[in-house]
Amino acid sequence: MSDSNTTAHEAVDEERRDFIHIAAGAAAVAGAGLVAYPLVDQMNAAGDTKAASSLEVDISKIPLGGEIRVLIGGKPFFLRHRTVAEISAAASVVMSKLPDPETDEDRLEPLPDGTLNPAILVTSGACTHLGCVPVGPAQGAVGDYGGWYCPCHGSHYDTSGRIRKGPAPKNLPVPEYEYVTPTVVKISL
Repeated sequence: MSDSNTTAHEAVDEERRDFIHIAAGAAAVAGAGLVAYPLVDQMNAAGDTKAASSLEVDISKIPLGGEIRVLIGGKPFFLRHRTVAEISAAASVVMSKLPDPETDEDRLEPLPDGTLNPAILVTSGACTHLGCVPVGPAQGAVGDYGGWYCPCHGSHYDTSGRIRKGPAPKNLPVPEYEYVTPTVVKISL
């Protein structure tokens, strides 16, 4: 008789058991998420670091034919106010002769009204070969194509920052930038 009493008490409500398992699993996942979020969030950049990853530059201060160099997040960038002759030289290049073909217009961002300002060129200031900083007219050295020359290994860039000669495989990159106003450019990393 004890066997029949034992079996009656051992009847299991499977739906209830499944619900308890699902609820316990959901609680465990939610708890893991609550623990993981602060650990992952602390790997994001701090507010001061994010603020240092962009810079607004007044381009009206750059003299015609001159350039300024700025550092953003420890990385160099060139802003050049090109002359009509430099713009013309950049636009007249035969694309098939370029190791990294890119038109001059493709290297420009539009003004707030949607037009292009070919006089202002914004590029990274790191040679695409090994990261040296090229010299340009502001430093009294011009490459064979009127642009920049990398003294480390001899790469020559034209007035649009495109590689023309030397070991560098790519053009000087154009960073993410936008015109805040017609005379202020915001460069972001």
